[in-house]
Amino acid sequence: MKLYCKPGACSLSPHIVALECGLDFTQVNVDLQKKLTEQGEDYWQINPKGQVPALQFDDGSLLTEGVAIVQYLADLKPDRNLLAPTGSLTRYHTIEWLSFVSSELHKGFSPLFRQDTPEEYKTTARGLLQKKYQIVNDALQDKQWLLGLRFTVADAYLFVVTRWAKAIKLDLTGLDALEAWFDRVSERPAVQAALKAEGLV
Repeated sequence: MKLYCKPGACSLSPHIVALECGLDFTQVNVDLQKKLTEQGEDYWQINPKGQVPALQFDDGSLLTEGVAIVQYLADLKPDRNLLAPTGSLTRYHTIEWLSFVSSELHKGFSPLFRQDTPEEYKTTARGLLQKKYQIVNDALQDKQWLLGLRFTVADAYLFVVTRWAKAIKLDLTGLDALEAWFDRVSERPAVQAALKAEGLV
């Protein structure tokens, strides 16, 4: 398998999950401005959406969208307990968190990364993100991970977007449960390995 990534982008989430699962894959970095892989391939020809992540199988077929990829990878190695089995309510609570991170947090950062976003709207966007992070902090009270005692694919995704929050200096003052959780995720060997592989540490 090939995992197409941009260092530090949302593709870091499936990268962490693939390493947590102990899967054999090749990391391929993509220049999203030029739409070229590090080998000089036209990325549009690989992924017509032009975004990362993308998971390419040996037969050339492709799976895109991080939320779908992390579920697929976790299901390849059910013994790693990164996603509860089908039929378990815990599985659907994990997917609930994946959806929240995707729609409420991930997309909330988009205007902050665009140079053409008016400063007034950036202030609004920051305020909205702070409110969403309060929800996350409340959910993490007295919990080791989002779903309780097990690290899941939802923790991996939340970690990636929370790295962005720190990068843009979003004010997360007082969100102590979130901060403690972030430190725990940062210390995981697979997380450290993914950050190192992407040149982020």
